[in-house]
Amino acid sequence: MRIHQIGTAGCAVALCAWLACPWPSPAQHGHSEHRRPPDIGQYLEQLDRPERDQYQKPDQVVAALGLKAGMAVADLGAGSGYFTRRFVKTVTETGKVYAIDIEPEMLTYTKTGIERLQIPYTAEFILAAPDDPRLPPRSVDLIFVCNVYHHLEDRPAYFSTMKAVLKAGGRIAIVDFYHDARSGDVGFPRKHLVARETVVADMGKAGYRLHREHDFLPRQYFLEFVPATP
Repeated sequence: MRIHQIGTAGCAVALCAWLACPWPSPAQHGHSEHRRPPDIGQYLEQLDRPERDQYQKPDQVVAALGLKAGMAVADLGAGSGYFTRRFVKTVTETGKVYAIDIEPEMLTYTKTGIERLQIPYTAEFILAAPDDPRLPPRSVDLIFVCNVYHHLEDRPAYFSTMKAVLKAGGRIAIVDFYHDARSGDVGFPRKHLVARETVVADMGKAGYRLHREHDFLPRQYFLEFVPATP
């Protein structure tokens, strides 16, 4: 299922899907079905709480990514649209943002938040499958994955297939909580988190190499990967 709409100033809007949830994923409990939060509305409000800015440093994250007008970005696990809204402003209507989530309510929430900005934009809201973000081939310059990596199952296989959706020179940026005490209280047992070293190893198996690492986030690692071979 895809949601297609028209953005302000006549700009095409379409795209939002995946997961950005701070509760343990079904895969981590040995189940194959997706587990929803008991109250999605309350959960989305938590994702957008102002206090999050203190450790997430969203403006600094977006600046570090070096995004420019006209670029295409996929927000994998858009959740509340916390970063999606910032990407829309940065790439402008000349670029494109793919907001990806597996919960339709999250896509609706994200779309509403973008419309409240009252700016021209181009976006797609994609309702994804747990094992398929449903992005078009060679469609994005950046795939952004914030607080989502630890939810994914069979990560090397998942990201191996993602090479097909990257444009030439495309990157994958992964931000997630540290596996140790630096992460603080994440709302679930820390054992469900994935260590930075494991992410680097997984992405190596998927055919990527670590391109850049940023160390300004107090509770999270921030890694950028590019395909190991062009």
